[in-house]
Amino acid sequence: MKTKILNLLLLISSLFGYLEWGTDNHAFLFESEREVFAKLFTEPQSVAHPFVLIPLLGQLLLLITLFQKKPSRMLTYIAIGSLGLLLGLMFVIGLMGFKIKILLSTLPFLALAGYTIYYRKSGNN
Repeated sequence: MKTKILNLLLLISSLFGYLEWGTDNHAFLFESEREVFAKLFTEPQSVAHPFVLIPLLGQLLLLITLFQKKPSRMLTYIAIGSLGLLLGLMFVIGLMGFKIKILLSTLPFLALAGYTIYYRKSGNN
């Protein structure tokens, strides 16, 4: 049961990554994903980018593990890696640009990902 809770928390925390670009542009990942899903069926070429599709795949895999009787360890690791690409890059951008909002928005996911990997490797579920 704890594994499912951790996977749910990973999924939720991945939605609250904060992005800033340009002078007055900013959004949380859940806002950006809403736009991606809107364009997915009307303009699929505009969302066909690895930094869009790979994290979405990670979120989909985490969602799948929530419906498994015993959540797959491999799916969880792949999902963490997929989401970690984007959120890890955002963390580095936050560090390099001294963007505290970006930096702080990624910490919950990164901390949960680290704890989940530790929990799963220690032989629990």
